[in-house]
Amino acid sequence: MRKLIVLVIGITTASALSAQTAHEVRGYTRSDGTYVARHYQSNPDTTRLNNYSSEPNINPYTGQAGTVNPYTPKSSENPYGYHPHKPN
Repeated sequence: MRKLIVLVIGITTASALSAQTAHEVRGYTRSDGTYVARHYQSNPDTTRLNNYSSEPNINPYTGQAGTVNPYTPKSSENPYGYHPHKPN
């Protein structure tokens, strides 16, 4: 019985942590007519290092490795940008 309680607490804690770190984005159509499918996004915070698309992170929903270098300035290659002397 004790092992079952520990297992339930572990699953509940993992679910709560997961729920706090990401959210679902519903599918939508951009102004140029491109459809963007439903997907998950990491919640906004003060760092660019934990985004799913940042190197070397792996998106837990798709298994794809991140390709954006979080340390380069904001550009078409890096939509997040990084400014070491400015708060993010």
